[in-house]
Amino acid sequence: MIGLTENDVPQIEVNKVERILKTWVPKTELGRKVYNGEITNIEEVFKKGYIIREPEIVDILLPDLKEEIILIGGSSGKGGGIKRIPIRSTVRMHKSGRKRSLHAMVVVGNEDGYLGIGYAKGKDARETIIKAAKKARLNITPIIRGCGSWECHCHGNHTIPFKVEGKAGSVRVKLIPGPRGLGLVASSEVKKVLSLAGIKDVWMQSFGQTRTRINHIYAVFNALKNLAKIRVPEDVKKDLGIVEGLSK
Repeated sequence: MIGLTENDVPQIEVNKVERILKTWVPKTELGRKVYNGEITNIEEVFKKGYIIREPEIVDILLPDLKEEIILIGGSSGKGGGIKRIPIRSTVRMHKSGRKRSLHAMVVVGNEDGYLGIGYAKGKDARETIIKAAKKARLNITPIIRGCGSWECHCHGNHTIPFKVEGKAGSVRVKLIPGPRGLGLVASSEVKKVLSLAGIKDVWMQSFGQTRTRINHIYAVFNALKNLAKIRVPEDVKKDLGIVEGLSK
């Protein structure tokens, strides 16, 4: 391997990292440091305030990253219903005729405290999804977890430490800590986001035009990022079992 060693990543993912390092030519300072093995932990990236501009950085530092496609499109189903599909298609009139544009949303996470969401548009479905997945990696962010449920208070990190709100467009969501074993009380697409962030139990309330699925997902992402804006004393962090990013 170049730069990194087998001890820096799980054995099952060594081939994946090797493949990336063989074809990747880093263009940023952070990329070169990751490529040369100077940075082997994504926590160090956020602590030093680096901006991630290359998706390969995330693939190397989080080799167990998983992807989910959010179903933002819709087609006519039987009986007049709507069947949800991964690609959303829009058409606009141009002097040369109709021009179609495809839209896709992808969420990535390691199910252990890191989450990213990407939205992209293009002319080809496959390329649009790949583009959205790359953007999701560039938007990766640590998610704070803990146990702020008054019904549980187990000092674990299966839920969120306190109630938080998020907003995107007309959609507003409220996330409430849940006791262990509750599960994710949310829609199927929101469950994809929460589970990839490493959250196993939570209550959720939604307000506004939640049928606008893109805004709904972004509102949840905004709520999760707002957790980091709440300042908590160190003794309270221990009491709530708060974990920032990767679990210890």
